Amino acid sequence: MNKPYYTVLLSLFLVLAKPLSAADNHGHEDEHKHEMTSQVHSDEPASAGTYRDEHDHAHEEEGGLRLSARQRRQAGIRIETLLPKPIENQIEAPGEIRLNNYTTRQVTPRIEAQVIERHVRMGDRVTVGQPLVSLSSVAMSKAQATLLTAQYEWQRVRKLGRKVVSERRYQEARIAAQQARASLLAYGMTAEQIDRLAKGSQVELASGRFELLAAIDGTVVHDNFVVGQMVAPGDRMFVVSDESQLWVEARLDPLSAYRIREGSLARILVNDQWLACRVTQIHHELDETTRTLSVRLTIPNPDDRLHSGQFVTVRIEADDSDEMGLLLPNDAVLHSPDGDWQVFVEHEPDLFKPMEVEIVRQLGDRVLVEGIEAGTRVVTDGAFFVQSELAKSSFDVHNH
Repeated sequence: MNKPYYTVLLSLFLVLAKPLSAADNHGHEDEHKHEMTSQVHSDEPASAGTYRDEHDHAHEEEGGLRLSARQRRQAGIRIETLLPKPIENQIEAPGEIRLNNYTTRQVTPRIEAQVIERHVRMGDRVTVGQPLVSLSSVAMSKAQATLLTAQYEWQRVRKLGRKVVSERRYQEARIAAQQARASLLAYGMTAEQIDRLAKGSQVELASGRFELLAAIDGTVVHDNFVVGQMVAPGDRMFVVSDESQLWVEARLDPLSAYRIREGSLARILVNDQWLACRVTQIHHELDETTRTLSVRLTIPNPDDRLHSGQFVTVRIEADDSDEMGLLLPNDAVLHSPDGDWQVFVEHEPDLFKPMEVEIVRQLGDRVLVEGIEAGTRVVTDGAFFVQSELAKSSFDVHNH
Protein backbone atom coordinates (compact mmCIF):
# COMPACT_ATOMS: atom_id res chain seq x y z
CA MET A 1 0.00 0.00 0.00
CA ASN A 2 1.49 3.32 -1.11
CA LYS A 3 1.75 6.21 1.37
CA PRO A 4 -0.86 8.59 -0.12
CA TYR A 5 -3.54 5.92 0.09
CA TYR A 6 -2.68 5.14 3.73
CA THR A 7 -2.80 8.83 4.59
CA VAL A 8 -6.32 9.13 3.16
CA LEU A 9 -7.56 6.13 5.17
CA LEU A 10 -6.09 7.49 8.45
CA SER A 11 -7.68 10.88 7.89
CA LEU A 12 -11.07 9.28 7.24
CA PHE A 13 -10.82 7.22 10.45
CA LEU A 14 -10.03 10.25 12.57
CA VAL A 15 -12.99 12.16 11.13
CA LEU A 16 -15.40 9.31 11.93
CA ALA A 17 -13.94 8.60 15.41
CA LYS A 18 -14.08 12.17 16.75
CA PRO A 19 -17.90 12.49 17.11
CA LEU A 20 -18.06 9.08 18.76
CA SER A 21 -15.51 10.07 21.40
CA ALA A 22 -17.30 13.35 22.07
CA ALA A 23 -20.59 11.56 22.51
CA ASP A 24 -18.96 9.05 24.75
CA ASN A 25 -17.33 11.77 26.83
CA HIS A 26 -20.62 13.64 27.00
CA GLY A 27 -22.29 10.49 28.33
CA HIS A 28 -19.66 10.13 31.02
CA GLU A 29 -20.09 13.77 31.99
CA ASP A 30 -23.90 13.35 32.25
CA GLU A 31 -23.47 10.27 34.42
CA HIS A 32 -21.02 12.13 36.64
CA LYS A 33 -23.43 15.07 36.91
CA HIS A 34 -26.26 12.68 37.80
CA GLU A 35 -24.18 11.17 40.60
CA MET A 36 -23.31 14.63 41.91
CA THR A 37 -26.95 15.69 41.76
CA SER A 38 -28.01 12.55 43.60
CA GLN A 39 -25.51 13.22 46.34
CA VAL A 40 -26.63 16.83 46.67
CA HIS A 41 -30.36 16.07 46.90
CA SER A 42 -30.17 12.80 48.86
CA ASP A 43 -30.63 12.96 52.66
CA GLU A 44 -29.20 9.47 53.18
CA PRO A 45 -25.56 8.47 53.37
CA ALA A 46 -24.51 4.98 52.40
CA SER A 47 -24.88 3.77 56.02
CA ALA A 48 -28.17 3.58 57.92
CA GLY A 49 -29.24 6.79 59.64
CA THR A 50 -29.11 10.45 58.77
CA TYR A 51 -26.55 12.96 59.98
CA ARG A 52 -27.97 16.45 60.20
CA ASP A 53 -26.00 17.69 63.17
CA GLU A 54 -25.11 20.94 61.43
CA HIS A 55 -28.82 21.79 61.69
CA ASP A 56 -29.18 20.09 65.10
CA HIS A 57 -31.59 17.42 63.83
CA ALA A 58 -31.97 13.95 65.31
CA HIS A 59 -31.17 10.89 63.23
CA GLU A 60 -31.69 7.16 63.49
CA GLU A 61 -28.59 5.06 63.88
CA GLU A 62 -28.26 1.32 64.44
CA GLY A 63 -31.79 0.96 65.73
CA GLY A 64 -31.48 3.92 68.07
CA LEU A 65 -31.53 7.70 68.09
CA ARG A 66 -28.56 10.03 68.29
CA LEU A 67 -29.18 13.37 69.96
CA SER A 68 -26.82 16.27 70.41
CA ALA A 69 -26.19 17.86 73.80
CA ARG A 70 -28.15 20.90 72.68
CA GLN A 71 -31.15 18.78 71.75
CA ARG A 72 -31.11 17.05 75.10
CA ARG A 73 -31.06 20.37 76.92
CA GLN A 74 -33.88 21.82 74.84
CA ALA A 75 -36.05 18.72 75.31
CA GLY A 76 -35.36 18.55 79.05
CA ILE A 77 -33.95 15.04 78.78
CA ARG A 78 -32.56 13.68 82.02
CA ILE A 79 -30.56 10.47 82.33
CA GLU A 80 -30.07 8.50 85.54
CA THR A 81 -28.08 5.40 86.39
CA LEU A 82 -30.60 2.80 87.49
CA LEU A 83 -29.69 1.40 90.91
CA PRO A 84 -31.68 -0.69 93.43
CA LYS A 85 -33.52 1.45 95.96
CA PRO A 86 -35.70 0.70 98.97
CA ILE A 87 -39.26 0.20 97.80
CA GLU A 88 -41.65 2.47 99.63
CA ASN A 89 -44.70 0.28 99.46
CA GLN A 90 -47.49 2.81 99.32
CA ILE A 91 -51.18 2.05 99.39
CA GLU A 92 -53.31 4.53 97.45
CA ALA A 93 -56.97 5.10 98.21
CA PRO A 94 -59.61 7.82 97.88
CA GLY A 95 -60.31 9.91 100.96
CA GLU A 96 -62.47 12.71 102.30
CA ILE A 97 -61.57 15.50 104.71
CA ARG A 98 -63.85 15.68 107.74
CA LEU A 99 -64.11 17.65 110.94
CA ASN A 100 -62.19 16.30 113.91
CA ASN A 101 -65.00 15.02 116.13
CA TYR A 102 -62.75 15.19 119.16
CA THR A 103 -62.39 18.96 118.76
CA THR A 104 -65.95 19.68 117.61
CA ARG A 105 -69.06 20.53 119.63
CA GLN A 106 -72.72 20.71 118.69
CA VAL A 107 -74.75 23.41 120.42
CA THR A 108 -78.35 22.30 121.05
CA PRO A 109 -81.17 23.35 123.42
CA ARG A 110 -82.31 20.89 126.08
CA ILE A 111 -85.85 22.20 126.29
CA GLU A 112 -88.35 23.67 123.87
CA ALA A 113 -87.62 27.34 123.38
CA GLN A 114 -87.85 30.29 121.00
CA VAL A 115 -84.85 32.02 119.42
CA ILE A 116 -84.70 35.59 120.74
CA GLU A 117 -81.32 36.90 119.54
CA ARG A 118 -78.35 35.66 117.55
CA HIS A 119 -74.90 36.69 118.79
CA VAL A 120 -72.55 35.00 116.24
CA ARG A 121 -72.64 33.88 112.62
CA MET A 122 -71.13 31.08 110.59
CA GLY A 123 -67.40 31.58 110.12
CA ASP A 124 -66.95 33.59 113.34
CA ARG A 125 -64.20 32.61 115.73
CA VAL A 126 -65.50 32.06 119.26
CA THR A 127 -63.96 31.34 122.65
CA VAL A 128 -65.06 29.21 125.59
CA GLY A 129 -68.02 30.74 127.45
CA GLN A 130 -68.92 33.23 124.69
CA PRO A 131 -72.72 33.66 124.24
CA LEU A 132 -73.89 32.25 120.92
CA VAL A 133 -77.68 32.73 121.04
CA SER A 134 -80.37 33.87 123.46
CA LEU A 135 -83.49 31.74 123.91
CA SER A 136 -86.74 32.06 125.84
CA SER A 137 -88.72 29.18 127.33
CA VAL A 138 -91.79 28.78 129.54
CA ALA A 139 -90.26 25.71 131.15
CA MET A 140 -87.10 27.68 131.89
CA SER A 141 -89.14 30.49 133.44
CA LYS A 142 -90.84 28.07 135.84
CA ALA A 143 -87.52 26.49 136.75
CA GLN A 144 -85.96 29.88 137.42
CA ALA A 145 -88.89 30.90 139.61
CA THR A 146 -88.61 27.65 141.54
CA LEU A 147 -84.93 28.33 142.14
CA LEU A 148 -85.61 31.83 143.46
CA THR A 149 -88.28 30.54 145.83
CA ALA A 150 -86.23 27.60 147.04
CA GLN A 151 -83.11 29.70 147.43
CA TYR A 152 -84.97 32.32 149.51
CA GLU A 153 -86.46 29.64 151.80
CA TRP A 154 -83.10 27.91 152.23
CA GLN A 155 -81.36 31.16 153.19
CA ARG A 156 -84.09 31.99 155.76
CA VAL A 157 -84.02 28.52 157.35
CA ARG A 158 -80.23 28.51 157.51
CA LYS A 159 -80.22 31.87 159.32
CA LEU A 160 -82.70 30.60 161.90
CA GLY A 161 -80.53 27.60 162.52
CA ARG A 162 -81.31 24.09 163.70
CA LYS A 163 -82.13 25.25 167.22
CA VAL A 164 -85.17 27.15 165.94
CA VAL A 165 -86.41 24.98 163.07
CA SER A 166 -86.80 21.24 163.04
CA GLU A 167 -84.26 19.00 161.41
CA ARG A 168 -86.82 17.88 158.84
CA ARG A 169 -87.62 21.44 157.74
CA TYR A 170 -83.93 22.28 157.56
CA GLN A 171 -83.15 19.32 155.27
CA GLU A 172 -86.24 19.91 153.09
CA ALA A 173 -85.24 23.52 152.45
CA ARG A 174 -81.68 22.53 151.56
CA ILE A 175 -82.76 19.72 149.23
CA ALA A 176 -85.34 21.92 147.48
CA ALA A 177 -82.65 24.52 146.68
CA GLN A 178 -80.32 21.83 145.36
CA GLN A 179 -83.06 20.33 143.15
CA ALA A 180 -83.90 23.73 141.71
CA ARG A 181 -80.26 24.27 140.74
CA ALA A 182 -80.06 20.78 139.22
CA SER A 183 -83.12 21.45 137.07
CA LEU A 184 -81.59 24.63 135.64
CA LEU A 185 -78.33 22.84 134.94
CA ALA A 186 -80.27 20.13 133.11
CA TYR A 187 -82.08 22.77 131.06
CA GLY A 188 -78.82 24.23 129.87
CA MET A 189 -77.87 27.04 132.24
CA THR A 190 -74.32 27.03 133.57
CA ALA A 191 -73.37 27.10 137.23
CA GLU A 192 -72.18 30.69 136.87
CA GLN A 193 -75.48 31.73 135.30
CA ILE A 194 -77.41 30.03 138.11
CA ASP A 195 -75.29 31.74 140.77
CA ARG A 196 -75.98 35.14 139.23
CA LEU A 197 -79.69 34.35 139.14
CA ALA A 198 -79.73 33.10 142.76
CA LYS A 199 -78.11 36.28 144.06
CA GLY A 200 -81.00 38.38 142.76
CA SER A 201 -84.20 38.91 144.69
CA GLN A 202 -86.51 40.27 141.96
CA VAL A 203 -89.18 37.95 140.65
CA GLU A 204 -88.78 39.45 137.14
CA LEU A 205 -85.41 37.73 136.89
CA ALA A 206 -87.34 34.53 136.21
CA SER A 207 -88.08 35.65 132.65
CA GLY A 208 -87.31 32.34 131.01
CA ARG A 209 -84.51 33.93 128.98
CA PHE A 210 -81.21 32.11 128.84
CA GLU A 211 -78.14 31.81 126.59
CA LEU A 212 -76.30 28.97 124.94
CA LEU A 213 -72.54 29.35 125.30
CA ALA A 214 -69.51 28.11 123.33
CA ALA A 215 -67.98 25.04 124.96
CA ILE A 216 -64.62 25.27 123.11
CA ASP A 217 -62.46 27.70 121.20
CA GLY A 218 -63.13 27.28 117.52
CA THR A 219 -64.98 28.37 114.40
CA VAL A 220 -68.73 28.37 113.84
CA VAL A 221 -69.18 25.97 110.92
CA HIS A 222 -72.97 25.53 111.09
CA ASP A 223 -75.84 27.81 112.23
CA ASN A 224 -78.99 26.75 110.41
CA PHE A 225 -81.76 28.67 112.21
CA VAL A 226 -83.52 32.05 112.16
CA VAL A 227 -84.51 34.46 114.92
CA GLY A 228 -88.07 33.81 116.13
CA GLN A 229 -87.88 30.12 115.33
CA MET A 230 -89.15 27.54 117.83
CA VAL A 231 -86.53 24.90 118.54
CA ALA A 232 -86.99 21.52 120.15
CA PRO A 233 -84.65 19.66 122.50
CA GLY A 234 -81.69 18.31 120.52
CA ASP A 235 -82.10 20.60 117.49
CA ARG A 236 -78.64 21.43 116.15
CA MET A 237 -78.33 25.20 116.25
CA PHE A 238 -74.55 25.58 116.03
CA VAL A 239 -71.53 23.45 115.30
CA VAL A 240 -68.28 24.86 116.67
CA SER A 241 -65.04 23.18 115.65
CA ASP A 242 -61.35 23.67 116.22
CA GLU A 243 -60.10 23.17 112.63
CA SER A 244 -56.39 23.34 113.43
CA GLN A 245 -56.38 19.55 112.99
CA LEU A 246 -58.74 17.70 110.69
CA TRP A 247 -59.50 14.09 109.90
CA VAL A 248 -59.11 12.31 106.58
CA GLU A 249 -61.25 9.22 106.17
CA ALA A 250 -59.79 6.74 103.66
CA ARG A 251 -61.45 3.48 102.67
CA LEU A 252 -59.19 0.48 102.03
CA ASP A 253 -59.83 -3.11 101.19
CA PRO A 254 -59.18 -5.38 104.21
CA LEU A 255 -55.94 -6.86 102.78
CA SER A 256 -54.44 -3.41 102.21
CA ALA A 257 -55.57 -2.19 105.62
CA TYR A 258 -53.80 -5.18 107.20
CA ARG A 259 -50.48 -3.86 105.81
CA ILE A 260 -50.63 -0.56 107.72
CA ARG A 261 -50.66 0.37 111.39
CA GLU A 262 -51.45 3.31 113.61
CA GLY A 263 -48.69 5.87 113.27
CA SER A 264 -47.86 4.97 109.64
CA LEU A 265 -46.69 7.92 107.56
CA ALA A 266 -49.05 9.09 104.85
CA ARG A 267 -49.66 11.90 102.36
CA ILE A 268 -52.76 13.41 100.87
CA LEU A 269 -53.03 15.16 97.50
CA VAL A 270 -55.22 18.25 97.69
CA ASN A 271 -55.17 21.26 95.37
CA ASP A 272 -52.19 19.78 93.46
CA GLN A 273 -50.09 19.67 96.62
CA TRP A 274 -48.95 16.76 98.77
CA LEU A 275 -49.38 17.23 102.53
CA ALA A 276 -47.89 14.98 105.20
CA CYS A 277 -50.02 13.29 107.85
CA ARG A 278 -50.24 10.08 109.90
CA VAL A 279 -52.63 7.21 110.46
CA THR A 280 -54.28 7.72 113.83
CA GLN A 281 -57.06 5.12 113.88
CA ILE A 282 -58.05 1.99 112.00
CA HIS A 283 -61.69 0.96 112.24
CA HIS A 284 -62.53 -2.57 113.31
CA GLU A 285 -65.77 -2.94 111.38
CA LEU A 286 -66.26 -3.20 107.62
CA ASP A 287 -68.69 -0.94 105.83
CA GLU A 288 -71.77 -3.01 105.07
CA THR A 289 -72.21 -1.52 101.60
CA THR A 290 -68.65 -1.16 100.23
CA ARG A 291 -67.06 -3.94 102.32
CA THR A 292 -64.10 -1.64 102.93
CA LEU A 293 -62.35 -0.67 106.13
CA SER A 294 -62.16 2.97 107.12
CA VAL A 295 -58.75 4.34 108.07
CA ARG A 296 -58.56 7.68 109.82
CA LEU A 297 -55.65 10.07 109.38
CA THR A 298 -55.03 13.32 111.24
CA ILE A 299 -53.63 16.26 109.29
CA PRO A 300 -52.54 19.67 110.59
CA ASN A 301 -54.45 22.64 109.18
CA PRO A 302 -52.78 25.70 110.71
CA ASP A 303 -53.58 28.10 107.88
CA ASP A 304 -57.20 26.93 107.39
CA ARG A 305 -56.64 25.82 103.78
CA LEU A 306 -58.42 22.49 104.23
CA HIS A 307 -62.14 22.14 104.78
CA SER A 308 -64.55 19.38 105.59
CA GLY A 309 -66.04 17.71 102.54
CA GLN A 310 -63.00 17.99 100.25
CA PHE A 311 -62.11 14.80 98.34
CA VAL A 312 -58.44 13.86 98.29
CA THR A 313 -56.07 11.11 97.21
CA VAL A 314 -54.40 9.27 100.09
CA ARG A 315 -51.09 7.39 99.99
CA ILE A 316 -50.12 5.43 103.06
CA GLU A 317 -46.74 3.77 103.61
CA ALA A 318 -47.19 0.05 104.21
CA ASP A 319 -45.50 -1.66 107.10
CA ASP A 320 -43.54 -4.03 104.79
CA SER A 321 -41.09 -1.53 103.28
CA ASP A 322 -37.75 -3.43 103.43
CA GLU A 323 -37.80 -4.63 99.79
CA MET A 324 -35.24 -3.33 97.26
CA GLY A 325 -35.86 -2.89 93.54
CA LEU A 326 -35.39 -0.84 90.39
CA LEU A 327 -37.75 2.12 90.39
CA LEU A 328 -38.54 4.52 87.56
CA PRO A 329 -40.91 7.49 87.19
CA ASN A 330 -44.19 6.64 85.48
CA ASP A 331 -43.34 8.89 82.51
CA ALA A 332 -40.09 7.01 81.85
CA VAL A 333 -41.92 3.79 80.89
CA LEU A 334 -43.85 3.92 77.60
CA HIS A 335 -45.74 1.55 75.34
CA SER A 336 -43.70 0.27 72.40
CA PRO A 337 -45.23 -0.05 68.90
CA ASP A 338 -45.78 -3.75 69.73
CA GLY A 339 -47.72 -2.86 72.88
CA ASP A 340 -44.98 -3.89 75.32
CA TRP A 341 -43.48 -1.64 77.96
CA GLN A 342 -40.16 -0.03 77.10
CA VAL A 343 -37.62 2.46 78.37
CA PHE A 344 -34.87 4.32 76.53
CA VAL A 345 -31.30 3.60 77.56
CA GLU A 346 -28.11 5.44 76.72
CA HIS A 347 -26.40 2.73 74.67
CA GLU A 348 -23.33 4.92 74.19
CA PRO A 349 -22.77 8.67 74.58
CA ASP A 350 -25.52 10.54 72.71
CA LEU A 351 -27.07 7.29 71.36
CA PHE A 352 -30.40 6.14 72.83
CA LYS A 353 -32.06 2.80 72.18
CA PRO A 354 -35.37 1.30 73.35
CA MET A 355 -35.35 -1.64 75.75
CA GLU A 356 -38.34 -3.74 76.76
CA VAL A 357 -39.07 -4.02 80.49
CA GLU A 358 -41.77 -5.53 82.67
CA ILE A 359 -43.77 -3.50 85.17
CA VAL A 360 -43.99 -5.48 88.41
CA ARG A 361 -45.94 -3.03 90.53
CA GLN A 362 -47.34 0.48 90.49
CA LEU A 363 -46.07 2.53 93.44
CA GLY A 364 -47.75 5.90 93.30
CA ASP A 365 -45.83 8.08 90.84
CA ARG A 366 -43.16 5.40 90.30
CA VAL A 367 -43.11 1.85 88.97
CA LEU A 368 -41.10 -1.20 89.95
CA VAL A 369 -39.55 -2.75 86.81
CA GLU A 370 -37.72 -5.92 85.82
CA GLY A 371 -35.89 -7.03 82.68
CA ILE A 372 -33.16 -4.42 82.90
CA GLU A 373 -29.82 -4.60 84.68
CA ALA A 374 -28.78 -2.35 87.51
CA GLY A 375 -26.28 0.27 86.38
CA THR A 376 -28.05 0.93 83.07
CA ARG A 377 -28.35 4.60 82.18
CA VAL A 378 -32.03 5.28 81.54
CA VAL A 379 -33.91 8.35 80.28
CA THR A 380 -36.09 9.40 83.24
CA ASP A 381 -37.32 12.74 81.86
CA GLY A 382 -38.08 13.32 78.18
CA ALA A 383 -38.67 9.69 77.15
CA PHE A 384 -41.72 10.66 75.11
CA PHE A 385 -39.61 13.11 73.09
CA VAL A 386 -37.04 10.40 72.36
CA GLN A 387 -39.77 7.99 71.29
CA SER A 388 -41.37 10.58 69.01
CA GLU A 389 -38.07 11.55 67.37
CA LEU A 390 -37.14 7.91 66.82
CA ALA A 391 -40.48 7.20 65.17
CA LYS A 392 -40.14 10.28 62.96
CA SER A 393 -36.58 9.43 61.93
CA SER A 394 -37.53 5.84 61.13
CA PHE A 395 -40.36 7.08 58.92
CA ASP A 396 -38.05 9.45 57.07
CA VAL A 397 -35.46 6.74 56.43
CA HIS A 398 -37.92 4.20 55.05
CA ASN A 399 -40.07 6.58 53.05
CA HIS A 400 -37.62 9.07 51.60
